[in-house]
Amino acid sequence: MAVPLRDAATVMLVRDARDARDDESGPGVEVCMLRRNLASEFVAGAYVFPGGSVDPADRGEAAEELCRGLSDARASEFLGIDSGGLAFWVAALRECFEEAGVLLAQPRDAADGTQLLDTSDPAERARFEAHRLEINEGRAGLLEVCRAESLVLAADTVHYVSHWITPELAPKRFDTRFFVTAAPPGQVAHHDEGETIATIWVRPAEALARFAAGEIELLPPTIANLEKLAVHDSTASVMSWARTVTDVPAILPIVLMEGGQILVLRPGDDGYEEALQERLESTEPVSPDLEAAAKALWGPKVVRAPGTDRG
Repeated sequence: MAVPLRDAATVMLVRDARDARDDESGPGVEVCMLRRNLASEFVAGAYVFPGGSVDPADRGEAAEELCRGLSDARASEFLGIDSGGLAFWVAALRECFEEAGVLLAQPRDAADGTQLLDTSDPAERARFEAHRLEINEGRAGLLEVCRAESLVLAADTVHYVSHWITPELAPKRFDTRFFVTAAPPGQVAHHDEGETIATIWVRPAEALARFAAGEIELLPPTIANLEKLAVHDSTASVMSWARTVTDVPAILPIVLMEGGQILVLRPGDDGYEEALQERLESTEPVSPDLEAAAKALWGPKVVRAPGTDRG
């Protein structure tokens, strides 16, 4: 039976690199990445950007009323759909708060619409951590928190840049929209100790190098988006690029088995178009070996003994 697609949203938080370097790397940006719990049913142990499924509460007039600077009609136009586009922005902002503890919101009565929530005061930080816990435990929703704190979601600071669809053989499949935004300077990102177990701020090129060396696990969409970020030397450059992105094609990777090894092809890779056409035309069932390998790739990982995890 085919695995159903779920709408999902992911946000890349970027900031100017904090590690001053004298080598050839020069200025740059860092992106916030979270490590998925090793017992997760999907992409366990991988480093990802904050994100997750679009929930029913992310949709509708109540959510739109709490978004500043972006309507559902305009958001849907950006995504190329008839309606409901703003829900992806709301989901990205909610997941960012749930998983990374960063709430991209502004005081409702702020004269300057660019003023983002600042939780650098310990009491303020503790209050919003309590809100985060309530949301993660299902005792409150993001919209409730915004109303209680007289906040509006800073949807207009978040830009749509990428669209990926999980391959057919994955145990869970998502139709995911990727967004990018500048991290608010007055907040500290931290994993939720549940779905995510580690937080790193890393230069995109460094994350790609660590993946190539086998030190961390990354998924094809994460790799592709890190490659896009790696060419920028400042947050301002990233945001300037993001504001100009208009053509965002949907990308569906193809999973194959070659020489006993699993291979994930994405658009632009040698053989992708042929593999896609063959998959679309094929009436044969997927081989048990390929199906098992795909489940192993995206499923839970064996928990290593303390001190042996290089991630």
